[in-house]
Amino acid sequence: MNAGVLHAFFAAVTFGASTPFAKLLVGEIAPIALAALLYMGSGIGLMVWFGLRALRPSLPDNGGARLQRADLPWLLGATVFGGIAGPVLLMLGLSVTPASSASLLLNMEGVLTSLLAWFVFKENFDRRIFIGMLLIIAGGLVLGWEQRPEIGMPWGAFAIVGACLCWAIDNNLTRKISASDAVQIAAIKGLVAGTVNLGIALSLGIALPTAGKAALAGLVGFCGYGMSLVFFVLALQKLGTARTGAYFSVAPFVGAAVSLLLLGDAPGAGFWTASVLMAAGIWLHLTERHAHLHIHEPMTHSHEHVHDEHHQHRHEFEWDGREPHAHPHRHDTATHSHRHVPDIHHRHRH
Repeated sequence: MNAGVLHAFFAAVTFGASTPFAKLLVGEIAPIALAALLYMGSGIGLMVWFGLRALRPSLPDNGGARLQRADLPWLLGATVFGGIAGPVLLMLGLSVTPASSASLLLNMEGVLTSLLAWFVFKENFDRRIFIGMLLIIAGGLVLGWEQRPEIGMPWGAFAIVGACLCWAIDNNLTRKISASDAVQIAAIKGLVAGTVNLGIALSLGIALPTAGKAALAGLVGFCGYGMSLVFFVLALQKLGTARTGAYFSVAPFVGAAVSLLLLGDAPGAGFWTASVLMAAGIWLHLTERHAHLHIHEPMTHSHEHVHDEHHQHRHEFEWDGREPHAHPHRHDTATHSHRHVPDIHHRHRH
C-alpha cells in the first residue's frame, strides 16, 4: 500500500475523532475562542516537536525541505482559508448543529476539494476515481440521513459547508508547497491561525475559558488539527489533492463512530450501509492502475526522498548514506512508463 494512503487515513482518523470532542467543548467555550485554542494547541505542540527534532540527534531533522520565500504566498492563503475562516465557521456551525448532522455535512470537504483539484487545478482523474469518490460521499450522506436537520433555515449547515469550502481551497493551496517540511507547515499555520483567532476573540470581548478547559482544547487541537495536517501534507506529496481528499472523506465516518461510543448508542443500519459504501469507494481507489508513457520535464526542488528510479542523482556534498534525506536536487528530462498517481513528480498533462 502506498505510504500516502496510510498518511491520508491517519489524517482522517485524527481529525474525525476530534469532531465529537470539539462538539463537547463548543457548549462551554465560545466558538471563536475555541477555534483559537484548537489551533494554538496545534501550533505550540508542533513547534515543540519541530524544535526537539532539530536539537536531539536521536530524532530525524530532515522531515522535508524547509519552506522558501516563494512558498509564503501559498502558505498565507492556506492559513487564511483553512486556519482562520474554516475553523471559525465550523465552530459556529457546531454550536447549532447536532454532531451526527455535522458528520454528514463534513463530507462536503472531500467533494469540494476534488472538484477544485480536477476542474480548477487540472489534476488528472479517471472514471474509477470519480466513482470511488461518489461511493465515499454516498456513505457520508447515509450516515447523517436519520439525523437530518429539521425544516427551517439551516444556518448551522450553511456555516459548516462554508468551512468545508475554506478547507477545500486550503487543501489545494497546500498542495503547492507539499514537498516542504510537513511539520513546519502545520506548526506555522497553527500558530498564525491561533493567534489571529485569539486576537479576534479578545477584540470582541469574548471571555476565555479556565486553564484546564483551555489545555483540553489545545490537546484536541494538537491531535485533531496539528497531527492531522501533518499526515495530510505527507499524503498530498505522495497522492495529489483529489485522491488525498477521497481517503480523508472517511473522517466523518470516524467521527460518527466515536460519537456512538461516547454516547453509548448502538449503530443502526445506516452506519453499516455507510461502511459498505465507503469500503467500496476506498477499494476502487486502492486498486487503481494508472500507467502510461509520460515525460518528466527538468525540475529542481527539495524534499525528503530515497534514491528510487526518480532520484538517480549525484550529491554535491559528503553523504553518509542515510535515507530518506532532503536536499536540493535536479531531475533531468526522462521518458518512461510505470504506475503512478499525481504526486509531486507526476503532475503532467494527459
